[in-house]
Amino acid sequence: MSKPFDMALFLSGVLTGSKVTQQRHLRQARIMQATIQQRWQRDNPWSWQLKHVRWFLTQHLNDHCDATRYYYRLTALLIWERLGNDRQLLMDISMRLG
Repeated sequence: MSKPFDMALFLSGVLTGSKVTQQRHLRQARIMQATIQQRWQRDNPWSWQLKHVRWFLTQHLNDHCDATRYYYRLTALLIWERLGNDRQLLMDISMRLG
């Protein structure tokens, strides 16, 4: 039996800001993780592709308010940065989302 993925440990190197901001990013990252796991069977960010994050930001958050989508985009950028991926690629997608 494998241990569940520790999102707090994963993001610990890139989390900055106040304790409240860090907790928000962790909460949102865990929600993203659970949602992508349920839809795509990808249990941790190391197995995510751009299409998974794009789906989450465009389809899953479709009915949420602009502020919620904005804060999830910030969390997605942190995850993307932690993975060592090209930040500009995700930012370009985020800009097209509004």
